[in-house]
Amino acid sequence: MRSLLRPLRGLHSSAPLLHLVGPPNPISHIRPIIYDDVPPPPPPSRLQHPYSLAEFDPAPPAGSTVHDIEMRLQRNEIDKLDESFWHDSNIRFESGKEAVLASLPPTASALDKEDALSEFYRQWVMQETDRTNAYTLEWRARNLACITEAARAMLSKFGKKVTFG
Repeated sequence: MRSLLRPLRGLHSSAPLLHLVGPPNPISHIRPIIYDDVPPPPPPSRLQHPYSLAEFDPAPPAGSTVHDIEMRLQRNEIDKLDESFWHDSNIRFESGKEAVLASLPPTASALDKEDALSEFYRQWVMQETDRTNAYTLEWRARNLACITEAARAMLSKFGKKVTFG
């Protein structure tokens, strides 16, 4: 099997990216992606500056295009949207659940708690349907835009490599 894959490996024009997944956020439960194509932060400096110089990359990586940069920016915005939505949703869910449990008398049985939580879950799903649907539509639209930008970046790079004549 390895001998069959070895000739295909010669088709790769660059080293594969190794994106990593970090530990989950304790509130949003989202595992952040640590992207391999992000330049490392600059070494610490003693100079005070009003802006984060790490935001401004004076020399983009060799071979990167405007489409690469736009795709990375869009990808970061999608990650922020995802983290923000689930962070807010989970905080509100947990506080609602705690309020339901706190409203029960101390002598409430496990069945009473189960019934109260079951009703809370039903109400939560109904209450959050519109918000979740709006988030899902936004997330899909942003992902489609990011995929489109990534395709443009790949086509741009391919166009630079292919020459006729």
